[in-house]
Amino acid sequence: MALGGGTFQTINKPLPGIYHNFVSAAKVGSTLSERGTAAVPFIGDWGAEETVIKLTAEDFQKDSLEILGYSVDNPKLVMWRELFRHANTVYAYRLNGGAKAENIFCTARYGGIGGNHLKTVIYANVDNPSQFDVCTYLDITLVDKQTVQDISELHSNEYVTWKKEVELKTEAGVPLVNGTNEIASAAGYQNFLGVMESYHFDALCCPSEDDTVKALFVAYTKRLREETGVKFQTVLFQHSTADYEGVISVENEIESGDTSVLTKSGLIYWVTGMIAGCTVNESNTNCKYDGELSVKADYTQEQLAEALNTGKFVLHNVSGDIRVLEDINTLVTYTEEKNIDFKQNQVVRVLDQIANDTATIFAQKYLGKVPNDAAGRTSLWNDILRNRQQLEEIRAIENYDKESLVIEAYGKKAVVAKEAVQVINAMTQLYMTTTVE
Repeated sequence: MALGGGTFQTINKPLPGIYHNFVSAAKVGSTLSERGTAAVPFIGDWGAEETVIKLTAEDFQKDSLEILGYSVDNPKLVMWRELFRHANTVYAYRLNGGAKAENIFCTARYGGIGGNHLKTVIYANVDNPSQFDVCTYLDITLVDKQTVQDISELHSNEYVTWKKEVELKTEAGVPLVNGTNEIASAAGYQNFLGVMESYHFDALCCPSEDDTVKALFVAYTKRLREETGVKFQTVLFQHSTADYEGVISVENEIESGDTSVLTKSGLIYWVTGMIAGCTVNESNTNCKYDGELSVKADYTQEQLAEALNTGKFVLHNVSGDIRVLEDINTLVTYTEEKNIDFKQNQVVRVLDQIANDTATIFAQKYLGKVPNDAAGRTSLWNDILRNRQQLEEIRAIENYDKESLVIEAYGKKAVVAKEAVQVINAMTQLYMTTTVE
């Protein structure tokens, strides 16, 4: 990230930017940015390798063959269908490459076993027999057709590149063969995380069940949230020891019948999409699972209570429906700065929204542009206040006291801002006494 950001202990930062602290209030003592974006590394059979692919729900529906190598309803793409149940946009990053499939006429554009589903069909053109119709098929789907006289006239398509040194001849169907998948490494995950520092997203998915990789994602999340001011939450599998409000640990496994495509941690894709897509004024508590996996969700009351106390994100069985028990993260160690409220993901979403919106306001309108005088600080005060009033209107915060918002100069370049906010959370418990007369 080019600009400074994150939290501060003293007012001594060298870089221009915004430094923002959130602390719990002592007990006794402009336009809102949109949510819905997830960042997901994946191991696939087809697709651009070690490249960030921006994939919207519409792209997935229309272009999954070209981008991922399978039709949208193929069992191989179940993780993507789970993600897009609630996410709007996914920054996808294929971790693995592999040998490229080929035949005598062409080579697959990407490495992986997906290239083995390709074939070329060549026949004489009906209207001009001196020319060839050169067709590329993915399984039984025609994905490209060109009419040429010589192979040198062929243009590479989204699936193959042509070998210019061979001669065209009629062939009923020549499959591409010998495509293989590589195994993703810890270094691949590390490369993915490095690349993603340049992108904005709301939820980060860690699909690995390896403890070393999970620890890498946790450290990355803490560093970006605390040191660079990039606000998101990371979803991973059975790692509640993270003890951090930026990390969500999914406890449920999926049934063995679903693990032919996904591993036992497959539910993380649905949770990642849900965390990314949840609006700032909503909670995922009691949200019904609407995916296509079989989720193991039979817990006793004692086990559910233990899960909440130890920072585990759990889905449970409610009269046949699989629902989120409570929208929480892994934070279990509370301090004066971060009390139990920070355990609730709805609170974290609101605070992240405030941080992201304030950073956007300052970076786009004020940084290096507006003088640090009374008029400039008043303008910044008004813009921040307007943002907080919008959060009040959508019932994300309440009782915002504009008098608590104070912006002061600190030296020639810096401004110091302070405020107090009350985050609204969804109702989760009802205690009721009924008197019978």
